[in-house]
Amino acid sequence: MIFSQSLEVIKNKRKPMKIISTNIGARKEINWKGKVVTTGIFKYAVQEPIFLDTESVREDTICNRVHHGGVLQAVYGYSLKHYDYFKSLYPALDWKNGMFGENLTIDDLDETTLHQGDTFKVGDAILEVSVQRNPCMKLGIRFNDMKIVKQFWNTTMCGVYFKVLQTGFVKVGDTFEQIKSCPDNSTIAELYVTKRIAKGMN
Repeated sequence: MIFSQSLEVIKNKRKPMKIISTNIGARKEINWKGKVVTTGIFKYAVQEPIFLDTESVREDTICNRVHHGGVLQAVYGYSLKHYDYFKSLYPALDWKNGMFGENLTIDDLDETTLHQGDTFKVGDAILEVSVQRNPCMKLGIRFNDMKIVKQFWNTTMCGVYFKVLQTGFVKVGDTFEQIKSCPDNSTIAELYVTKRIAKGMN
């Protein structure tokens, strides 16, 4: 009863997150300063529903499975609200949803309030908040400027990886219904800051 009541409080306090764009990417080879780099970070929006599988999004390209994809990093979500900050730093870029390599562009995803283990029903799928996204040089390639990597690290706007507990299709307009709350676990922002400190970046 207490658990169900706490979930009810959460639902009443927080407007459900909503999918603004669903994005997938194709394998792309980029000549970066004389070196050919293969990446799937160049995502583009699709109009049809996408299928969230246990280790990746169907039809999406993952070129480095050591750092992307897998059970804990099956789906990457990023907040549309974060775009404004980075647009101010890179106003000349051709901005489109999927710019950060996310599969789901979400209207208002807040890393400071999402805890590891929080679980949501969205579309036909059930997703569990798993880990933070740590930026790598591929983000620099996407922005054509490696400064973005440090700038990204210096915020808590890292986005969220989801574990897929139940596979299924999701589409633009689907909302996240929270079905499990784990307030005693670390938030995604806390995990991100801990990782940043461990890398000696503070």
